[in-house]
Amino acid sequence: MRISRAFVSGFGGIAATLILISPAAAADLGGNCCADLEERIAELEATTARKGNRKVSLTVSGWVNENLIVWDDGTEHNAYVGTNSVEQSRFRFVGEAKITSDVSAGYLLEIGVQGHPSNQWNQNSPSSSSSNPNNQDNQLLVRKSYWYVKSKEWGQVAVGQNGTATYHLLDDADFTLTRNVNDAEGAAIYLSQFQLRANGLPIGSPALRWTDALRGFNNSTPGDSGRRNVVRYDSPIYEGFSAAAAWGEATLWDVALQYKNDIGDFSVLARGGYGQSNNPGTQFSGTPSTYVAGGTACISSSTTTASLPNFRCDWGGAAATIMHKPTGLFVFGGWGTQHIATGNTTTEPQLIEPVSNVWFIQPGIEYKWISLGKTNIFGEYRHDDAGSNPGKTVSSSINFWQGGIIQYIDAAEMTLYAVYEHADGDMFGNSVTATGGGAPVGKTSLDAFQAGIFGAKINF
Repeated sequence: MRISRAFVSGFGGIAATLILISPAAAADLGGNCCADLEERIAELEATTARKGNRKVSLTVSGWVNENLIVWDDGTEHNAYVGTNSVEQSRFRFVGEAKITSDVSAGYLLEIGVQGHPSNQWNQNSPSSSSSNPNNQDNQLLVRKSYWYVKSKEWGQVAVGQNGTATYHLLDDADFTLTRNVNDAEGAAIYLSQFQLRANGLPIGSPALRWTDALRGFNNSTPGDSGRRNVVRYDSPIYEGFSAAAAWGEATLWDVALQYKNDIGDFSVLARGGYGQSNNPGTQFSGTPSTYVAGGTACISSSTTTASLPNFRCDWGGAAATIMHKPTGLFVFGGWGTQHIATGNTTTEPQLIEPVSNVWFIQPGIEYKWISLGKTNIFGEYRHDDAGSNPGKTVSSSINFWQGGIIQYIDAAEMTLYAVYEHADGDMFGNSVTATGGGAPVGKTSLDAFQAGIFGAKINF
């Protein structure tokens, strides 16, 4: 191959020129680049969440869940805006580090955030009037705070403020979109602090609320437990089965069993459990009223002190969801119970009916008809046979009817929802409750309460 002298001469000139200018250009590039890069790194360091060391990972997550409720109690009606207490707004920090190829250790810290908590609304105002700091407006509260050690082979042990084994026992049997909008506790939460009416007039003095007619120490739902300071064990999953057990302060303990699997064209999630405690909780003074915290809050008398000695609260239940995967048709249902026992015979005039039961069924369909994400359309019936609320009611029989539509938006990790609820029923009292300002003697038919709940939950 021949190369012309003209080409060689031209190429040599270009090369010489590049050699002469390249040091200066390189020096300029290096100086500008590094200065800009160092400035950008400083900006990122100033705006980035830091962790204490490089061995423990850190994940920040949570959601915001705010809603509008339009309500009508047959006499008054209004519309309120605030935090949806079915799945309260929150953020959490989770850290984890590997100890061996199988064993890791970590922690979880979860903080609840609420403006106007919806479980404190009543006919007078959307602003909370609760004496309990955890139920007041514009609060941050510690929901969970625990450390854990886990192994794929042996399971997980956690110590600290955590859900007990039967925490959300019934709720967590639902794997559909209704779980974060209208779970097993939802029907009671949406109307919890609204006053009861009969023939348009408030009942009792001070006026009784829907939570006074219902029982169940966690969000008025028998069978569900709460968050407590416990030692909790979660087993590994074997053939779809897993188990949990927890033990806490003042001899609170519970156990739960779960099965989650696909069987042919069906997805199945089933849960059952049982718990017991001899601690009725601690009664605190406050304005406008006293409140009970800790323990079980399923007291057997009008005060936690009078509930002792030999107090015991038992609870348990079972729930399941079955979905036909090709069509999205599903049914979610369950049953829960709570029983109160006491050795204090002076409470017997108040504790006429020690057992409270609830059952519910929620059929629906969940399918991706549009590109935005899955749509869920559901209906629900829930019935409560509530036992005695010492000093306030002898028993109650409450019906809930609900229906709604939920739209998930994949691109935004967002859930839009609209729910309708109707509640009615009967309440029973005796001479003890009537004298104490509670339910009148005999049967009282309650005015129906209706509500429309509209809102959105967005994850981050």
